[in-house]
Amino acid sequence: MKTEERNGTLTPRQRIILGLVVQEFINTAEPVGSRYLVEHYDLKVSPATVRNEMKRLEELGYLTHPHTSAGRVPTHRGYRYFVQHLLHESSLPPTLQHTIRHQFYQIQQELDQWVRLSASVLARTVNSAAITTMPRLANAQFKHVELISLQPRTFLMVLVLVGGAVRQQLINVEAPWTQTELSSLSEDLNRRLAGMDWSQMRQLEPDPDPLARQMTDLITDVLYHEDRRSERIYRDGLTNVLQAPEFAQKGEARRFVEIFEEPSPIQPLIEETRQLPGVQVIIGGEKPYDHLPDISLVLSRYGQPSQGTGILGVVGPIRMPYGRTISAVRFMAHLMSSLVADLYGDALDAEIPDADTITPLERHTDD
Repeated sequence: MKTEERNGTLTPRQRIILGLVVQEFINTAEPVGSRYLVEHYDLKVSPATVRNEMKRLEELGYLTHPHTSAGRVPTHRGYRYFVQHLLHESSLPPTLQHTIRHQFYQIQQELDQWVRLSASVLARTVNSAAITTMPRLANAQFKHVELISLQPRTFLMVLVLVGGAVRQQLINVEAPWTQTELSSLSEDLNRRLAGMDWSQMRQLEPDPDPLARQMTDLITDVLYHEDRRSERIYRDGLTNVLQAPEFAQKGEARRFVEIFEEPSPIQPLIEETRQLPGVQVIIGGEKPYDHLPDISLVLSRYGQPSQGTGILGVVGPIRMPYGRTISAVRFMAHLMSSLVADLYGDALDAEIPDADTITPLERHTDD
């Protein structure tokens, strides 16, 4: 065997053939034969030569073949090599980018709606399943409060956090308060607490007014628990994946649904992605992702590192159109970063996802 083959480095011809096999299998879900490649691509070699190269690629662990077919299909290692070395990625078409941006700017400037929409748009764009999470703030911060009188001794506290989250709570007091008095108290709280997190509020001198002190303590408690709130994952596009031939069997479909719907299999990957720049491609089926058989994830963080970051991405079969998927995830992460930056009032702090970044754990498996 040639030295470069032993080291996992393929010859130019082998790289071309492997790339074509992966692309054809992604498009058709059918094993790819040597004669098909010669007839449909200008390889300038005979089917026998292509067949020998495919056999060599199989020996190296990049291809395999079903028992019922002479054609080859990619292995997990073949997919990884394709993504890391052979993928020709392009941007989403400008018209599609414009359409997606228009969808976001059509809805209210509310972060929760943007996060929900990003999962829906990603799922439709790549015809797969998608997940997104709300940005996790380093510390929840106070933005605005309104105290609205309902009865003489009952009012509604409407608390708005930096980022657009709204929390409401009914307050009962012993003495009656008018709306004018409550509005004045709201103004004082807004001036005193602007931009603070719970730890900063706890350092304030106690307000001499009992109700102002009570409201400050309550807002501090809300922000404290907001920081410790469990992260919610928004999901969309499950039916897209279940239509793929890989999940035609009920057992395979059920296993994907369990992985997609339950937080425990995906949550560690979300936390890992949060620490890494750029788009991460995670191909399941082998260690350390053997608990994700025949499933791939393309994930990216978005947001503002100084304020908080969320995760978005695509979950689907390992036979995934990686070029379009990576482009869609990168574009959506960039768009969401810009939207979040605008919401926080600091567009210059938006994180722009790096290009062509692959999970380091994926890189070492080909060595």
